[in-house]
Amino acid sequence: MRLQNKITTIAFDADDTLWVNEPYFQEAEQQFVHFLQDYNTPTQLSKELYQTEMKNLPLYGFGIKGFVLCMIETAQRVSQHQVSPLIISKIIDLGQDLLQQPIELLEGVQQTLDALHGKYNLILATKGDLLDQQRKIKNSALGDYFNHIEIMSDKQTADYQRLLHRLACVPEQFFMVGNSMKSDILPVLDLEGHAAFIPYAVTWSHEQQEAPVQHDKLITLQTFDELLLFL
Repeated sequence: MRLQNKITTIAFDADDTLWVNEPYFQEAEQQFVHFLQDYNTPTQLSKELYQTEMKNLPLYGFGIKGFVLCMIETAQRVSQHQVSPLIISKIIDLGQDLLQQPIELLEGVQQTLDALHGKYNLILATKGDLLDQQRKIKNSALGDYFNHIEIMSDKQTADYQRLLHRLACVPEQFFMVGNSMKSDILPVLDLEGHAAFIPYAVTWSHEQQEAPVQHDKLITLQTFDELLLFL
């Protein structure tokens, strides 16, 4: 399926599509579980943390700051408010470390953006904490590739509708590239846009989509630079 005659606008997810993100969160969760090992098993502690994240998602949204608050709340709950101030301090340190992680571009990203730049209207469409996402974009040195950068609070169908309206782009000419079937792909397909799914080795449980998806406007790639075979 060749798309170059159909597409005018290509939007890219950022975290785990352009650069490494989720492994840092999983490393932090492993340390969190270690801090609280006196209170429950690693598996149960991870379940408790995830339940707290899901409960608070409407309040905190996506991002590191909400993750830290969820770790603190979970620590208080599983310890019946007996957790030491030292552990709380260590949890805060975990969050500050996450906010200072270096940007590691995924293989093929820069070369592919080089090839596409100037040929399409390139968009960065990511979600999460505004300040942290701005930091990552700056440190990635990729910002100049994009004609528009959208930091979204969520990625539902209505969020993409608003983005398309701002871009004055019809769905048939829009192509979304991302690693999350749930956030990057399905909402765009609902609008009859095009999408490329590039699975990443590590995916947050909330973003996982168990059932396989078949759609005539969806392609699945193994590497980022395979995009150039279709554009």
